[in-house]
Amino acid sequence: VIDDSNAPTINKAVVKNYYRQLKEVAGDLYIDADDQLLSVIMRLPETLRTEKETLTEEEWATLSALLSEALEQVDNYRADEGKSIEKDLLERIKNIGELLADIEPFEKSRVDSIRERILNNLASLGTEGNDMNRFEQELIYYLEKFDINEEKIRLKKHCEYFLETINSQPPNGKILGFIAQEIGREINTIGSKANDAAIQKLVVMMKDDLEKIKEQTLNVL
Repeated sequence: VIDDSNAPTINKAVVKNYYRQLKEVAGDLYIDADDQLLSVIMRLPETLRTEKETLTEEEWATLSALLSEALEQVDNYRADEGKSIEKDLLERIKNIGELLADIEPFEKSRVDSIRERILNNLASLGTEGNDMNRFEQELIYYLEKFDINEEKIRLKKHCEYFLETINSQPPNGKILGFIAQEIGREINTIGSKANDAAIQKLVVMMKDDLEKIKEQTLNVL
């Protein structure tokens, strides 16, 4: 079945008017109007028109109600999705904070392990005649390069700022994404300084949560 509801129709009044005028002009010029006159007229403006159906008040009311219902459903869906995203973000930031706290028990043993390894290496080379006091000073300086206290403090502050931002009205996805980058910077630095398998494992777990956070912030407007 061919739907001709939108097919153009001939505007008879316009065609007749064109025909009458052209016949008059042809008569004034003593020109015979031939069978091609109609084809010429049909190429002139306004000879065809497309009738557009209009909705009744009842139809408009039905359409308006359906549209309002659809928009309400979209808003409800977005609200539910927003709550789901917020819950996930809060959970993953909490995970990072807990993993950060789990690092502490390994810190002293990590430093002791590095110190012992260096002393053993030095002993294998022979320490006779070496200034052990100077060595201790150098060792302390060396171990300071592996200190991660500042990174831990900054990471904790970034996580707190992330929580403050997500609870603001309205939360800004770009700002959350920026904070996530700063969180990642501190996690990476902790990982590079760790020099300890147990801490590295915790760092990997923090990175996994952070990647999920970065993905979710892209869904926050």
